[in-house]
Amino acid sequence: MSSNLFTKAQRVDRDAQARQIESLSEPTDNIYKAINIIATRSRQIAVDLKHELNDKLEEFSHVVEPLEEIVENKEQIEISKNYEKLASPTLIATDEYTSEELEHEFGEYVELQEKRYHDI
Repeated sequence: MSSNLFTKAQRVDRDAQARQIESLSEPTDNIYKAINIIATRSRQIAVDLKHELNDKLEEFSHVVEPLEEIVENKEQIEISKNYEKLASPTLIATDEYTSEELEHEFGEYVELQEKRYHDI
């Protein structure tokens, strides 16, 4: 899943774009629900990318010889730069949301919360 996420992140434009509120809120009929869905997915993406980067950098932590370590550090820097060039997790999540790649059950959860509130 992670490498697929990295590939997907490379395809997303790094520049933020203005969005029509109506088009974002269309699937949920509520802009706040839409933003909550995007924010939740954004946090998931950020965590996944961080774990993936740490796993890749961890491969270099077992080097002992000083000359090899210098070469490995250059590779670590290159890997880090590749991740820095990716679009932000929020832009990736927004792209997934607008491309209808996200499945969400937010509406059912909100209805349950509202029902509990009214029962009190």
